[in-house]
Amino acid sequence: MRAGPILLLVLVPPIASSCAGDSNTHAGPTPWFEERSSAAGVDFVWRSGCGEERLYFPEIMGGGAALLDMDGDLDLDLYLVQGGSVLASEEERARGPGNVLYRNEGDGTFVDVSEESGADDRGFGMGVATGDFDGDGLEDLYVTNVGRNTLLKNLGGGEFEDVTEAAGVGDTSWSASAGFFDYDRDGDLDLFVVDYIFWSPASELSCQSKLQESDYCSPKSYNAPAPDLLYRNEGDGRFTEVSSELGLRTAFGNGLGLVFSDFDGDGFTDVFVANDGVKNQLWMNEGGERFREAAVPMGCAVDQDGREKAGMGTHAVDLDDDGDEDLLVVNLSGEPDTYFRNDGSFFSDKTPLVGLTAASRPFTRFGTGFCDFDHDGLVDLYQANGRVTRSPDVPGPRTFDQENLVFRGGADGRFREVEPRGGVVTPLSATSRAAAFGDLDGDGAVDLVVVNRDAPAHVLFNRAGSAGGWIAFRVRETSGRAALGAVVRFRVGDRRILRVVRSAYGYCSASSPLVHFGLGRASGVTDVEVTFADGTVRSYGDLAAGSVHELSR
Repeated sequence: MRAGPILLLVLVPPIASSCAGDSNTHAGPTPWFEERSSAAGVDFVWRSGCGEERLYFPEIMGGGAALLDMDGDLDLDLYLVQGGSVLASEEERARGPGNVLYRNEGDGTFVDVSEESGADDRGFGMGVATGDFDGDGLEDLYVTNVGRNTLLKNLGGGEFEDVTEAAGVGDTSWSASAGFFDYDRDGDLDLFVVDYIFWSPASELSCQSKLQESDYCSPKSYNAPAPDLLYRNEGDGRFTEVSSELGLRTAFGNGLGLVFSDFDGDGFTDVFVANDGVKNQLWMNEGGERFREAAVPMGCAVDQDGREKAGMGTHAVDLDDDGDEDLLVVNLSGEPDTYFRNDGSFFSDKTPLVGLTAASRPFTRFGTGFCDFDHDGLVDLYQANGRVTRSPDVPGPRTFDQENLVFRGGADGRFREVEPRGGVVTPLSATSRAAAFGDLDGDGAVDLVVVNRDAPAHVLFNRAGSAGGWIAFRVRETSGRAALGAVVRFRVGDRRILRVVRSAYGYCSASSPLVHFGLGRASGVTDVEVTFADGTVRSYGDLAAGSVHELSR
């Protein structure tokens, strides 16, 4: 007989006071975030390897970040993927800088423990995925590169082992985002890898800016879209590549962003891929036996005007509390965000209705995430920005830099930009790519880490969270691993809330799988229920605010 659900309560220190305002526009100098990378001990710079004589396309696209609890101490450690030179030989890479692993000391400060950790992969890094692929209760890492990808098995104690060859997941293409999910509901995590374009240094093209300077090319210039990959977990440490067998070779794209959700409510996890300059892809999971590409008939391949946008990052959330998840795709400058509202059997482009059309258009957005930063019960939005081609208005080496954006969610369903821009007192301008979200200092508010091209990463601590209460859920399988794909439902007053346990969203990043929710003045939530990825349903009753609640089978 199966034992009943286990409910543990983990107390978290009270939220520290801050000066976050509570006006609806958040105008004025009140900051939402404090940039504290130096104080936190994080001194990482993603090196593009950009040379003076010629530009190589991958130099403008990286790099990635992951927040994970590598050692089971319930705080978030940080993994950052390094670039380098796409022309470096294997010997040169062995001598160069590798990926960096930081251990969280429990207070939001970090110590570099990369040396002898086995996690310092030395490919030209793009992104990273997290998930416990072998069910031992420890989060593993999958690193995407321009070249061979790497699977790092977590051995515990801050040590990792490269098991790529034994596992059979060493794709040698140019991969971008990746993520673990259980597509066949067999209890172990499978792996989806988004490939960008077929590219090599020998195939590089020469392009020019409007000022006739050497510049990076568009993916359309190469006309070389790549197929994505699905690896089935065999349960013994090995994976089998089943992309063709399951129908994923019926459509190619210039894939960058990735998010998983059961968009049609049939109990099986579907896959949305944001494509750069071509139609997006929505892979509908047909009973764990096959995937059907349905972005065109379901209305999320292009925007309402039929335009194929330069999709970068993506996320999903039930923005309208109707019991299914909606989609956001962020795009190139000149192209507004695309908010696809899930209407059950199809999506509708409702970007103007949520207020993102004009505000997002001037920026090139990559990393993105819906989070309730100010704890008012409504999701907010962060966007990490940076150009991919030279700006005629910004000469010199920082021509690709832009400020990032924060939008506050309103009760009317519209987003309004937070001021000062980026939610920080001192403007931060960089060529930003990945953004990873999670509570770094244990105060109950969602912080974030942003990776910047050829500039220090930003570690942004949340100072807006004291405006209201919060609750969080750490949902686990019986093995102890995060229950990726599980759906958490609960009530806050008259609202029925749905949230999904996930780590893969945004761009080339992995965030904390903790389900976090702002409560405003509410004292807790009622009727908490979890539907696990295999369809098992467990109920946990009413739970109090101000704590991380562990929900296990």
